[in-house]
Amino acid sequence: MPTVSTEDGTEIFFKDWGSGQPIMFHHGWPLSSDDWDAQLTFFLQHGYRVVAHDRRGHGRSSQTADGHDMDHYAADAAAVVEHLGLENTVHVGHSTGGGEVARYVARHGAGRVAKAVLIGAVPPLMLQTDANPGGLPMEVFDGFREGVASHRSQFYLDIASGPFYGFNRPGAKVSEGVVWNWWRQGMMGGAQAHYDGIKAFSETDFTEDLQQINVPTLIMHGDDDQVVPIDDSAKLAITFLEHGTLTVYPGFSHGMATVNADVINRDLLDFIRA
Repeated sequence: MPTVSTEDGTEIFFKDWGSGQPIMFHHGWPLSSDDWDAQLTFFLQHGYRVVAHDRRGHGRSSQTADGHDMDHYAADAAAVVEHLGLENTVHVGHSTGGGEVARYVARHGAGRVAKAVLIGAVPPLMLQTDANPGGLPMEVFDGFREGVASHRSQFYLDIASGPFYGFNRPGAKVSEGVVWNWWRQGMMGGAQAHYDGIKAFSETDFTEDLQQINVPTLIMHGDDDQVVPIDDSAKLAITFLEHGTLTVYPGFSHGMATVNADVINRDLLDFIRA
């Protein structure tokens, strides 16, 4: 399998298909680069070079015991970029991967990044604090930690079959294939990485990262996102971006890049070509 070794010896798995302008995809928690299948095939067919990696502790990358924080995540992404010699790249991140994109672009992307896209992304800060009263209380994330530590398999199945894709909404058409593919990806990764990753995606403040991004940035968010509620994420994040555009999708879920791939891919393509 193609991998790159980071400074601390972690092996990061990546996919690198095609030629043309590169688009690099950053996946959400607790998934893998496989979560971008609908985008990788679409953009490959439209003449782009597509790259996606498995975050440390996720998918086929090393199941390390430490380094599960946004600084390491961004540095690992930078190692993939450097290894592949990517230039003029569009970076697309979903959920936790959106935070990873924000930190990567702010700290490592100078001269290499063409555009950025944040889909259902966690910035600027998910956790409720005195300065961020609209965030989610710590009890929510403690519940995630309990689920991962005590009954990870069932916990992941409950997320995939419920709020992630909006399959818990009245009249929703549930795709068993989508549910079990989410579960499969989650169970490929390491429990410790996923446990520590909860702190990374919920407690990291990306405000300064967003303020330092100076390339065109598209925020895409569903207004029925039950995992990363839009009011304290996308609607705040857009206020910190110098060259940002916010597109809100009525009724779309957190997993809209999969279950509404036709719409998301079209809008992504338009943004990249613009």
